[in-house]
Amino acid sequence: MLDLKFVRENPDIVKQNIKNKFQDSKLPLVDEVIALDAESRAAKQEADALRADRNKISKQIGALMAQGKKEEAEETKKLVTEKSARLAELEAKEAELSKKVTDIMMVIPNIIDPSVPLGKDDSENVELEKFGEPVVPEFDIPYHSDIMESVDGLDLDSARKVAGNGFYYLMGDIARLHSAVISYARDFMIDRGFTYCIPPFMIRSEVVTGVMSFAEMDAMMYKIEGEDLYLIGTSEHSMIGKFIDTIIPEEQLPHTLTSYSPCFRKEKGAHGIEERGVYRIHQFEKQEMIVVCKPEDSKMWFEKLWKNTVDLFRTLDIPVRTLECCSGDLADLKVKSIDVEAWSPRQKKYFEVGSCSNLGDAQARRLKIRVKGEDGEKYFAHTLNNTVVAPPRMLIAFLENNLCADGSIKIPEALRPYMGGKTEIRK
Repeated sequence: MLDLKFVRENPDIVKQNIKNKFQDSKLPLVDEVIALDAESRAAKQEADALRADRNKISKQIGALMAQGKKEEAEETKKLVTEKSARLAELEAKEAELSKKVTDIMMVIPNIIDPSVPLGKDDSENVELEKFGEPVVPEFDIPYHSDIMESVDGLDLDSARKVAGNGFYYLMGDIARLHSAVISYARDFMIDRGFTYCIPPFMIRSEVVTGVMSFAEMDAMMYKIEGEDLYLIGTSEHSMIGKFIDTIIPEEQLPHTLTSYSPCFRKEKGAHGIEERGVYRIHQFEKQEMIVVCKPEDSKMWFEKLWKNTVDLFRTLDIPVRTLECCSGDLADLKVKSIDVEAWSPRQKKYFEVGSCSNLGDAQARRLKIRVKGEDGEKYFAHTLNNTVVAPPRMLIAFLENNLCADGSIKIPEALRPYMGGKTEIRK
């Protein structure tokens, strides 16, 4: 959410940013929120003046009563009553206008970084760099679910009976591989100085609206019936929520956390051949990283975060590339975002396995995450997040890049301690 004062003083910048994100339908909101804000400030000014008058008159009543001027005091009381009635009207109007202003401000997108390429959707994202040499083996690589089933590692039919489409049973060595990847990612991030955390897997609505846009919430979140609770779609939500309504001493920054959690997503509109198996699912597990830092440090941390993911995938011999998200592909709270994509030998192309985002002070402003500087001044922190690994999707890249011609699956050296020393998976 933007600073209302910034919107008021820079409407043209805000409108151009909306155009850059190809959200022209939101352009009228800028003038509308400025007008509502002016009306709200006028109401507040009048209310403040009335409160001052009422207090002044109330003191006069006391003086009149002390002087025995009872009739005059009673007449003056009527004036106080009139002012109180008008004040009640103004306070109700203030509350109504404040809600309208907040609702609109929650919809106006954050100002994107000048380096973000302009584009309407993900088809116009820009490749930045490749890491590792993509290889296409001479033998055909089956679909990932067929690879898993060939080593008795996946049961989708039973999952459909138990929970419906979008769920799965991982079995045997594939289930063990899944846990090994998560454990390895945890230790990888701890070795890089991040504090390990297991957060709540449900969050309240005030946290949900603090960390994401309404459109994202509707498309992603599962609501707990009869409770003010939502299942998390990613642990970054409860991790950032950890700092809600806090004032952090500047010397304690940055906060760097890495978390494990299950994640739950509606995944609306997921269709097509590449959506079957465990590519796009309602339940998965994830290792995440978040940073809460000073504004001047957020660009530096952004570079560090996506490099962590690249480095981890390269230790597992998986070729990856980075992709800069264009303006139209950025969620409304994001300042800048880079996707990490892994090489798929079967598809002969890259596919997304993680996303790194700098949200500036948007989440901090919504959640009231403030920093107290050495001079005593308070300001909003910057927040960032990035995927470490998100199996089972990450397993797709792993299986395709480590499949052998005889159907066995190589286990890279880095994962062997987590697999009981195994060097391969066979039926």
